Amino acid sequence: QEIVSEESEEESNGVNLMEFSDEILLHILSYVPCTDLVLNVRRTCRKLATLCLDKSLTHTVLLQKDYKVNKDKVKQLMRDIGKEIYQLNMAGCYWLPSSTIDHITRCKNLVKLNLSGCHITSLRLSKMLSTLQHLRSLAIDVKPGFDASQLSSECKATLSRVSELKQTLYTPSYGVVPCCTSLEKLLLYFEILDRSREGFMLSGQLMVGESNVPHYQNLRIFYARLAPGYVNQEVVRLYLAVLSDRTPENLHAFLISDPGSFAETGATKNLLDSMARNVRLDALQLPKAWINGSGLLQHLKFNNPFYFSFSRCTLSGGHLIQRVINGGKDLKSLTSLNLSGCVHCLAPESLSRKAEDDIDSSILESLVVSCCNLRHLNLSAAHHHSSKSIGNHLCQLLSRLKHLLSLALPVCSITDVAASVEKPPTAPHLVPQTFGRKVRIGIQTYPRNLADQANQKIESSVFWALMGSLRFLETLEIIGSSFNSAMPRNEPAIRNSLPPCVRAQSVGDSEVAAISQLTYLQSLTLAQLPNILTGSGLVSIGLQCQHLRTLSLANLGMMGKVVYMSALMDMLKHCKCLRDLRLEQPYFCAGAQFFQALSHCSSLQRLCIVSRSGTLQSDAVMSFMANCLEVIMCHMFMGESLTVCKNLQQSIVQSFQAERPALNVVISPLLHEDLTEVIRDVPMRHLDEITLFKSRVAEEPPNLWW
Repeated sequence: QEIVSEESEEESNGVNLMEFSDEILLHILSYVPCTDLVLNVRRTCRKLATLCLDKSLTHTVLLQKDYKVNKDKVKQLMRDIGKEIYQLNMAGCYWLPSSTIDHITRCKNLVKLNLSGCHITSLRLSKMLSTLQHLRSLAIDVKPGFDASQLSSECKATLSRVSELKQTLYTPSYGVVPCCTSLEKLLLYFEILDRSREGFMLSGQLMVGESNVPHYQNLRIFYARLAPGYVNQEVVRLYLAVLSDRTPENLHAFLISDPGSFAETGATKNLLDSMARNVRLDALQLPKAWINGSGLLQHLKFNNPFYFSFSRCTLSGGHLIQRVINGGKDLKSLTSLNLSGCVHCLAPESLSRKAEDDIDSSILESLVVSCCNLRHLNLSAAHHHSSKSIGNHLCQLLSRLKHLLSLALPVCSITDVAASVEKPPTAPHLVPQTFGRKVRIGIQTYPRNLADQANQKIESSVFWALMGSLRFLETLEIIGSSFNSAMPRNEPAIRNSLPPCVRAQSVGDSEVAAISQLTYLQSLTLAQLPNILTGSGLVSIGLQCQHLRTLSLANLGMMGKVVYMSALMDMLKHCKCLRDLRLEQPYFCAGAQFFQALSHCSSLQRLCIVSRSGTLQSDAVMSFMANCLEVIMCHMFMGESLTVCKNLQQSIVQSFQAERPALNVVISPLLHEDLTEVIRDVPMRHLDEITLFKSRVAEEPPNLWW
């Protein structure tokens, strides 16, 4: 009896989860996937059965990265809480069959629906939308075979009330745009290829019988993102034709993102002239050809701008200050600025300036003072070299931006000017000419202890000071100004890479170690850091940045050998929250030791390795896939033969596809002639987020879509 009484006393003194208030329990339950709440947690006890059906948990259902969800779970979920769902996000659920869409008809009160990346036919779309009379926001894909004539009158009635539309086009089409007569926000993603699978050239002409009169009179936001290719440019011009005739009076965001050379025409010039006369913008992004050499920015009017992108434009710093920043007026509202590839944006003028010349620190200072509330800043893909002036280094000026959440910089911009200028070159005559024990040349020993690194660099490194001042930074990209990924979008793999900038030669392990000060870092990209000798800084990041979810490393150190492999494996043992890992490095050996270290990343979901002349061990890959149960994407582009790659891919699919419905495996020789055909079958979610290398800071306006 005494023993029982002691146990009961211990239980009474312990914390019982069910004794928490409903508010605390609801907050805890909000971190649990909705499918688990409704299908599992709800069945544990009466109290949780009630709380799991609370409106705060069922109002918005997010399935977009619930890789374990299947058709049966969606069916049961819609049956249990369909009437309670007002917002449903199934973006990127590429593994679900198209018949899954039929169950959404149970969600009679649905207001927002995201089906981007889902399989859906015209008939199924028509049937579903016919029952969703309260729908106001819709995101869908338009693929070959889409036929707007199959949409019923009830479906068109629903579309006529939709005010927000996101449409990803894989075929020349207006999609459902002509049916949406109340559009206020239109987001268009053009992913049309120039050639069919059979090799035939495609045309940008729309399908016969389609209406060519989109309704833009109420439009407030127009956004278009184009994948490479002339067909995408042809189709987007058809969408813009109506805008050029009559510009909506309430338009406040106009954004066109094009990676190529999108030439200006008479129609687009009329559109821009009309915008300059009739609207005041809050967000702007235009193709570089529309801005370069024109006085457009001088005539456009802005209200309370929150996003600017002048990516790859030849805009000079003088024009940036005079025409955009307007002498520091009205720019406190700007939260996101993309100057990626804008090589002259920190120089007074661009006519006589070389891209490698020093920046004008006064321009950057004006930018920092005027845009003091910036949260996202991209200065990558350019040579931003600071002068020797004390206190005017780029890193010192950027440290004033205390609200930054994401930052992208070129490698050459973070180097200490004195260090890069005064550092003596390594030469044979500098080596002591003595007899006895041989001296190893060119390899330095770096401290692996974070405190030792801090003591070495805290007083002299401007980059260390910058990292110390941006303690709340969540995304950081340090990318070489001449770096190009070995695997571009629609072209063969690049075989030769350009050498790094001379100013970047001194950037290495110590600078990487400085990043470990970012306690809240979630996403890190490092590319073309030539002075990586041991990779010891990576270990510091693994130990200190415990929130790291996305890691992308490319071309670190010397190209003939992966010098940081040991440090990388040590780092991975500490990355418990890592979900996405992308590695691009020539001669990378994906062997047993690497995959054993990677197995410590218990949260890992997606892995991509790009390596010219790289090797892999099939047994190690299979063992890794068996141990890491969360991995649903494995992309490896190596130097192995086509037979080895195909056999491994087939083995992974056969072994794990049944228990991992979202599994996507692509293993291919990097330099194979059919690589582009292999890439076109990769789900857009993976292709855009991890497989293809690109700078993602300020790529789009914040909160463009939910």
